[in-house]
Amino acid sequence: MTDIANERPTGALAEQPAAAERPATRVRRSALLLAISTLSVLTVLGVWYISTERGWVSPVFLPKPGRVINEGFENLANGQLGKDIWMSTQRVLLGFALAGIVAIPLGVIMAVWAPAKAAMDPFVSLLRPLPSITWIPLTMLWLGIGEGQKVAIVFMGSWIYILLYTVESTRRVDPLLIRAARNLGASDVGVMLHVILPGALPGIIAGLKVTLAISWSCVLSAEMIAAQNGLGALIWQGKDWGNLALVLVGMLCISLVVLVTDKLANMLERLLLPWERHQRT
Repeated sequence: MTDIANERPTGALAEQPAAAERPATRVRRSALLLAISTLSVLTVLGVWYISTERGWVSPVFLPKPGRVINEGFENLANGQLGKDIWMSTQRVLLGFALAGIVAIPLGVIMAVWAPAKAAMDPFVSLLRPLPSITWIPLTMLWLGIGEGQKVAIVFMGSWIYILLYTVESTRRVDPLLIRAARNLGASDVGVMLHVILPGALPGIIAGLKVTLAISWSCVLSAEMIAAQNGLGALIWQGKDWGNLALVLVGMLCISLVVLVTDKLANMLERLLLPWERHQRT
C-alpha cells in the first residue's frame, strides 16, 4: 500500500512551496539591489574623499566632502537653503501644473481628432526644437523678472513634451478595445472615459515623470539669469563667489528634491493604475 504521506505532490500542489518562496525571494533580491546601490555610492564617496585628502585633486576644482557638508548645514541653519528649495519647487510645480492642464487635454484631442492634429502639427514642429533658455529674453520683456516670468519659462519648456507623450500614448491604445466597446453599445463619451483614457494613462504618467525633471532644468536656467533666490540663483552665487562647495550643495539639493518628487509620483502612479501592479512585482 502506498504511503500517501511520503508521496511527492504533483500539479498545483507541487507549485505551492515555490509560490510560498516567492515573497522571500523578492525580499532577498530587493536587499541585494539595495546593497549594490549603497556600495556604489560609498565607493564614489570614498574615491572623492581619498583624492581630495591626498591632494590628487585640487580643492579649486573639487572641494572636500566635509567642506560641502559644512556649507550645506550653514545655509540650512540660516534658513537660506530652505527658502531657495521652496522657491524653486514652487515655481516648478506651478509651471508644470499649468503645462499639464493645457497639454494633456490638447494631446488627447489631437490623438482622436485628425483636424486638430493637422492644425497643431506645424506649431509643434516649430516649437519642439527650442530649448527653454531661448524664451528667457522674450519672457523678460513681456513679464519682467518676477515670479510670472519663472513660471512661464517652466511652462514653455514643459508643455510641448507633455503634449507629445499624451498624443503618442493616446494613439497607442489598442483599437480592438475601442471597437469592442462600441460593439457593446458604448457612447463616444463612454469610450473616452472607460477605454481611451485608462489605456493612455500609463504612458501619460510616464511622460509627466520625465518632463518633471526637464521642468527643473527650465527653472534653473531662469533663476541663474534673473533671480535673487532659488537653487539656480544659489548655484550662480556660488560660482560668482568662487565657492564651489556652495555650487555642489545646490546641485545635490536639486537631485534630492527630484528624487523625492519621483518617489511621490511613483506612489501616485500605483494609486491611479492599480491594474498595472502585477507588472511591477
